[in-house]
Amino acid sequence: MNTQASLAAVPKFPAQPVSEYQARSMPGLPVLVLGIVGVILGVVLLIEHGQGTRAIVLAVVAVLVLIAAELCFHGLTPVMTGEARVVQLFGRYRGTIRSPGLQWVNPFTRRRRVSTRIRNLETSMVKVNDADGNPIEIAAVVVWLVEDTGKAIYAVDAFEKFVAIQSETAVRHIASSYAYEVGDGDRLSLRANADEITARLSAEIAARVASAGVQIVESRLTRLSYAAEIAQAMLRRQAASAVVGARQVIVQGAVGMVKLALTQLEQQGVVELDEERKAAMVSNLLVVLCSEQATQQVVNTGSLYQ
Repeated sequence: MNTQASLAAVPKFPAQPVSEYQARSMPGLPVLVLGIVGVILGVVLLIEHGQGTRAIVLAVVAVLVLIAAELCFHGLTPVMTGEARVVQLFGRYRGTIRSPGLQWVNPFTRRRRVSTRIRNLETSMVKVNDADGNPIEIAAVVVWLVEDTGKAIYAVDAFEKFVAIQSETAVRHIASSYAYEVGDGDRLSLRANADEITARLSAEIAARVASAGVQIVESRLTRLSYAAEIAQAMLRRQAASAVVGARQVIVQGAVGMVKLALTQLEQQGVVELDEERKAAMVSNLLVVLCSEQATQQVVNTGSLYQ
């Protein structure tokens, strides 16, 4: 199964018309100073003594100055490094502020804080059947960050929960698309091809969360094992496969040593053996070389034929 086939199972999310763009803002420190001056001026005007019309005019001007100062303060927006502020005016998206520091925007807007730092998400351990139908337990850790704050806020509902659910769905899909282990090298397996599997897992998660404006940095499997109900049986099968593999190596080595021994005896003229004695010698050498226990030595005091 290639990456394109794996991504074919990803649902087609509707395109979102909202994309991030820079909001209109200005440095906040001059506005802060202006607001402080306005408060001082308003207080001075309020305590200024006057009579008649002059007193009324001073009071009205003082109130207007204090209102203007309040609007200056209300529009101040501190932006920390590693976060952004999504600006919303009467329900409409008006851009995003990413520049760190004290900024000033329209005081009638709503500013929603969105973290743009790199985050870790560890999926819960899930039990799922692999491609061969064997129950396995699998979990993964996903490293992600918000790339488009407009989509993160307006394209999905609760983007953090959306990323968590879609990541777990992708882990389940990848686990059910491949076998835990395979006997041949024609197919990818979860156990033997970790790099390829994690690359396809990252690609599928990225495709699933792209509509939420989220970028996937990396994903890795943190837990991969057979389920408890079949773990002992699979352990015995793995042990049997290891024994068979070891036996194959031992037999191949023994055959090579026997062949080398017969060739050198013949080339150096140490002894001449007929086919029957060669067969007996081969049998004895194979028993000695392939036996798991030490063989008992027997000294032949007669001839080769007695």
